[in-house]
Amino acid sequence: MTTQGIKTVLHPVSDLARAKTVYTALLGVEPQTDGPYYVGFDVEGQHIGLVPGGGPANMTCPVAYWHVADIDASLAGLTAAGATVAEAVHDVGAGRRVATVTDTDTDGNVLGLLQDA
Repeated sequence: MTTQGIKTVLHPVSDLARAKTVYTALLGVEPQTDGPYYVGFDVEGQHIGLVPGGGPANMTCPVAYWHVADIDASLAGLTAAGATVAEAVHDVGAGRRVATVTDTDTDGNVLGLLQDA
């Protein structure tokens, strides 16, 4: 699996408006993406996303997304190593594909994979 590092971290939030205000103050920039289902900030090559209610994947904790060159190969390698697919590969817009896996360690951490078009 070839990774380009963690460049995206998504945070589930219960109050999107309040979280947007706090993250705007923390990061010192306005959101690049600002909608009712997602608010995203880009700061120095890092993307921070706020997902109300955990979104369709029902996230319950922040998820760090490893940017990869080939998401299908990366997912196959992780499942061969014992990880379980939590969220199958799917397009989230503009050719960006994401997936998540669990059971990657004994602590129940969730790993995200992200491949840009």
